[in-house]
Amino acid sequence: MNEKQTIVCRCEEITMNEIKETIEQFHCSSREVKLRTRAGMGSCGGRTCRTVIDRLVEQLGGTAISNEVPLSYRPPVRPITFGVLGGEKE
Repeated sequence: MNEKQTIVCRCEEITMNEIKETIEQFHCSSREVKLRTRAGMGSCGGRTCRTVIDRLVEQLGGTAISNEVPLSYRPPVRPITFGVLGGEKE
């Protein structure tokens, strides 16, 4: 497996190598990996990459997952008009 080309976070195009280097350099938690690399901050809100990031942190000796504030899932945000929300009359 080529870690330099393996994309973990598709939304932000963050590779496994970038995540591993961040964990090894800063000995950080999943949340800190998210803040340092933007992995998990894309349009899916971490739904596709969060578990992989958690496992990498656990394997590489970062901060334990159970002792931190969990990453949150956030729905994609798209602007809509009040007319759409209120059922605009034609």
